[in-house]
Amino acid sequence: MTATFSPGECVAVAFHPDTGAAVVGEHGHSAAWPSGQADDAIAGLERDVGPRWVWWGPDSARALVAAGVRPARCWDLDAVHRLLHGGWRAGPARVWAGARELDATDIPTIAPVDLFHVATQHEGDQVVRPDGHLDPGWIDAGWHADIDSLSRWAELALQVQQAQDSALAGLDGRPAAPATARAESAASLLCAELEHDGLPIDVGTAETIIATSIGPRPTDAVDEARLAADRDELVLRHLPFGDIDLRNPANVKSLLRRAGIEVPDTRAWRLEQLRDQHPVVEALLAWRKAERIATTFGYRWLDEHVGPDGRLRGRWSSSDGAAGRMTATAGLHNLPAELRSAVAAEHGHVFVRADLGQIEPRILATVSGDEALIAATLDDDMYAPVAARLGVTRDIAKVAVLGAMYGQTTGQGAVALRGLESAYPTAMGYLADAARRAEGGNDLRTRGGRRVRMNGSPGSGNEDGPGRDERSRAAARGRYGRNAMIQGAAAEFFKTWAVIVRARAGAHGAQIVLCLHDELLVHAPAGAADAVREIVDDGVQEARYRWSSGSGVRFVADTSVVARWSDAK
Repeated sequence: MTATFSPGECVAVAFHPDTGAAVVGEHGHSAAWPSGQADDAIAGLERDVGPRWVWWGPDSARALVAAGVRPARCWDLDAVHRLLHGGWRAGPARVWAGARELDATDIPTIAPVDLFHVATQHEGDQVVRPDGHLDPGWIDAGWHADIDSLSRWAELALQVQQAQDSALAGLDGRPAAPATARAESAASLLCAELEHDGLPIDVGTAETIIATSIGPRPTDAVDEARLAADRDELVLRHLPFGDIDLRNPANVKSLLRRAGIEVPDTRAWRLEQLRDQHPVVEALLAWRKAERIATTFGYRWLDEHVGPDGRLRGRWSSSDGAAGRMTATAGLHNLPAELRSAVAAEHGHVFVRADLGQIEPRILATVSGDEALIAATLDDDMYAPVAARLGVTRDIAKVAVLGAMYGQTTGQGAVALRGLESAYPTAMGYLADAARRAEGGNDLRTRGGRRVRMNGSPGSGNEDGPGRDERSRAAARGRYGRNAMIQGAAAEFFKTWAVIVRARAGAHGAQIVLCLHDELLVHAPAGAADAVREIVDDGVQEARYRWSSGSGVRFVADTSVVARWSDAK
């Protein structure tokens, strides 16, 4: 059976735990197995041949991971569709329509049950409808009805993969697009593994942190309300003017006004600047931290998302639908700093933690090809040579560079920003061009080929409100566009790095347990710490070779071995 397939060959797989599995290779070979034999057969094919598995989307990856199969290579049709076409939404119907260049607004759906409707002989008995779209009933359940249906589903997947491959090759000026598609696919598989494996949590430490912030675990709703009132009192005692709802921003502004503090809003960064004006500000900031723990990361969160094995699990996505960053639920992407000490390696293990240094300005140097900015990346701290070139402090140089990428043209970095335009004209021109095209409502493509849609983006016009004119909407699109081109490319580099680490670290019994924007957390046996750390560091250079070969840009990572996430500096 395994001899008919070649190593690295694209082999489409349709897998369902209740039905079985079917595989179809790009060279015409196929096989199928009923439930009970499928798990071992797929695992054997992976072990003996190592094909590039082709599947419809993340649900297939989740099913295989749950069955104990950890493929080395894959092609996720859903992930590649989102790369080519942009946006959040995919699924087999959209993926098929995109591959066949069909109208995505005309995708058929399952009609409501009509007792007076008489089905025709053509309804439900074919996979592809006369209009070219997939039959919605087939997508819903028909594909796993029996082994023959699984085989047909795999055949269609292979057709889509071939169409996507051709589309990627045809992207003008995006030679890295096929490699990006493979990395995006592997990142989708990594997401399935992150969901399955979870993040190690020291539950005892987590409960202590929560108790310190909001008090002991409440016994009932009345007790919970009492504890909330006690937290409120720590703020209200500074200004005893009656009952004030601290969860209402308007009431908080009124509270601050009584303290002689006028603010346009109550955002944390604004209040941080007012700590010395009245004790109520410090109390309010402390209250907000406690309230966040109580409402989002309290005892209920712990009970719902941390399993009996001490692993925090949530749903992961390999692309946020905008610039393409990885996202996660259950608080995995926004754990408060206070709870990081509860993220602890299990007995006999450590964390190898690494984050990419100054990734976005290094990405800007790569995508723009600005020779002067590329030269700055040779320093460990690239803001230092930028500051020297501009004749400003490092902090102001950093604000200016980040402001250029985020469209911030006012504030302390404004003067330095004008200096950037003179010192790094190619990089600034790249950002200005992206902004200009986005302002006009034109979709963009990142270096790796991701389509960034302007329809539905901030400022696209779909969120009109009072006082929003076309000029302000265009400006918002411009800011979004220039940022998305950098963030999107940074996400591509990060995922390339992550999947390299995934592929290499597994041989040492290590697994990635968290991907956070530009940071990796790898759970590794203590005896393999040095080897895994080397893999993580070398992975940065391999990602540079794969994603930005020939650019001359230097990428760096700060790597450490720690017992708890909070120990990382």
